Amino acid sequence: MFGSGGKSAGVCWLAAVTIIMLARANAGATEFRFDRDTIAFANQTVFEYHEGHPSLRKPSTVRRDAYKRHCFVLCRTAMQFKKFARFDARSAPLDDASLAVRIRLVTHRDPWADPLPEDQRIVFPGYNDLREMSKARRELVQKSIGHGWPSYFRISNMRMVFQQSGTYQKETHDRLNAALARGQVFVVFLTTYPRLSINHSVLIYKQNGFSPNPGLERYLVYDPNHPESPRELNWSPHTRTFSFQKDWDFVGGFVRVYQVYGKPLQ
Repeated sequence: MFGSGGKSAGVCWLAAVTIIMLARANAGATEFRFDRDTIAFANQTVFEYHEGHPSLRKPSTVRRDAYKRHCFVLCRTAMQFKKFARFDARSAPLDDASLAVRIRLVTHRDPWADPLPEDQRIVFPGYNDLREMSKARRELVQKSIGHGWPSYFRISNMRMVFQQSGTYQKETHDRLNAALARGQVFVVFLTTYPRLSINHSVLIYKQNGFSPNPGLERYLVYDPNHPESPRELNWSPHTRTFSFQKDWDFVGGFVRVYQVYGKPLQ
C-alpha cells in the first residue's frame, strides 16, 4: 500500500506514537530517592529496646516524641506521594488548612493504584520534595496522614500465622524483584512471629547488588524508625529467607516478609 517513502514515514509515525505512549505510561515513574521521597521525622517505637529486647518506655514530656505506631502509615504515605503528588518550589507554600486538604487528597487514594500522569498530580507549592515539606510542616503532616492504630487490625496480618513457608517467602521475593524492575516501590510487613522481636513496616526501593559471600541479594529500604539514612534487607537464595539489619531496635537477622498495599485487603 505504501511506497518506500510511505513505509519510512509509517515507521517513523509508529515510533513516535510508541514513544508518546511509553512516556505517558511512565509518567511520574522517576527513581525513588531516599533524600527526596522519604519523610523527615521518625516513628517512635512503643517500647525501648536493648540489644533487641523490649522494655517499657519512660513517658516523654516532649510532644513530638509521642508519634508512635505509625510505621505502616509512613510507608504508605511515602508510596502515595511518590505516585500521586508533585512539588513546585517556585510558588508560595499553602496555609495549614489548605495544605492539610491536599495531603488528605493524596493519602485517601488507593496506594496500589497506578501512578498519576504529571499533569494530573496533586501539587504542593513551596517545597522541593516530601522530605523538605515533612521537615518544615512536621506536626501538620503527622495530623493529616492518618492514625496508626488501624494497622494492628489489618486482615492481611493473619498471614504471619498461616503463611510461613520458604516457598511463600520465595514468591514474595519474586514479586519484590518484579516490582523493582517496573520502577515501583514495595512496602512490606516484617515479623518474627511467634517471637515479638520485630513487628514493623518498611519500604523497599532499590536492589543494592549481591554480597560476594554468601551470595546474598541486598535491598535498600526506607525504615520510618530511622529517617536519617537507608537500611538494608537481605535475601538468601540458599535458605529462602530474608534478614534485616541489626540496630538498636532489632537484634538483626531472620525476618519473615509480607507485602502490604499491593492490592485491596493486603
